[in-house]
Amino acid sequence: MTAPLRIATLSAWHVHAEEYAREAQNHPETELVAVWDDDAERGKALADTLGVEFTPDLDALLAREDLDGVTITTATTAHLDVIGRAIAAGKHVFTEKLLAPTVEEGEQLLAAAREQGVRLTVSLPRLAHGYTLALQKVLAEGTLGRLTYARVRLAHNGSIGDWLPARFYEPAGAIGGAFSDLAAHPVYLTQLILGTDVTVRSATYTDMTGRGVEDNAVVTVTSPDGAIGVIETGFVTPTSPFSIEVQGTTGSLQFGLGADGAFTVNTGDGPQTLEVPADAENPFAQWVESIRSGEETTENLERAQALTSVVVAANAAALAPAGV
Repeated sequence: MTAPLRIATLSAWHVHAEEYAREAQNHPETELVAVWDDDAERGKALADTLGVEFTPDLDALLAREDLDGVTITTATTAHLDVIGRAIAAGKHVFTEKLLAPTVEEGEQLLAAAREQGVRLTVSLPRLAHGYTLALQKVLAEGTLGRLTYARVRLAHNGSIGDWLPARFYEPAGAIGGAFSDLAAHPVYLTQLILGTDVTVRSATYTDMTGRGVEDNAVVTVTSPDGAIGVIETGFVTPTSPFSIEVQGTTGSLQFGLGADGAFTVNTGDGPQTLEVPADAENPFAQWVESIRSGEETTENLERAQALTSVVVAANAAALAPAGV
C-alpha cells in the first residue's frame, strides 16, 4: 500500500465523476493518478480537466502495482463488470450509488470484496450531513413518540434545465430515470427514519419532458409498525427545496420547509428550532479510513443494499398494471 494512496477514476459517465476525482486529489492521504473510460473522448476530457493521464486499457491500469484503489462512476449497468474486475485485481473501491442493478449482483460484489480483502464503500453522502445527525439524535431520544409518517423530497431541474447528459435518459444504462438516480438520497434517508425493512406500496412515475424515463416520481412505503413513508423526486422543479418531515404520536419534525428552512421539532408547544451540527466525515473519507484500518464499512454496505432493494421494487411497481 502506497502513501499517499494512489487512486484512479474509472469512467466519466456519471455527473459526479469529477467530484469524486477531486476528492482523491484533495484528501491528504490520497493522490489521483489516472482516468479510464470506455469512451476515449469523454475520458480524455476528464483527464485533461484533472491534469492526470488518460488510459484506454482498463486491464493494464488495474494491473499496476502502484495503484491502490479506484472511484467508480460508470453507468450502473457496468458496475458488476467494472467493480468486479477492480476487486479481482485487489483494488479498493469507492463507487457511486447504486452498488448494482439488483440486490443479488450487489451481494456478488460484496462477497468478492470480502474474499479479496478489498475495502468497498458506496457514496451515500447525506447520511453524513449535519441535518441527518440532528435527525438521528431526535429519533434516538424518542421525542416524536411512535412514528406514523415520513416524507423526504429531493428534486432539481436537470431535465427542464437541460444540463443532465443525454445518457441519463437511456434506460438500459441508467436503470431508469429520476428515481433510480436522484431518489437514492431520499430513499436511504427514509430508511434511516423508518427502518431498512420498509415495503414499497406504490410508485407513480411520469415523463413530463418526453425523454423516455421518469422525470417526476412519488413512491410510498410502509414500515412493519404501520408508518407511511413518502419519497419524492424529479428532474423538473428548479426551486423545490430539499425537505424532511417526520410525524409521530407525540411530536413532529421538519427540515427545509417554511421561509427559513430551519430544523424544527414540535411536541405541542409550537416549533422549536434545533441547532444543526457540522457534517461528519463524508463517505470518501470513511473509505480512506477503512482502507487504512482494514475495517469494512459495514453499515454503509447494508444501507446500500437496502437502498437497491427499494429502487428495484419501486421500478417494478411503477411498471405494474393499475390495480395490481
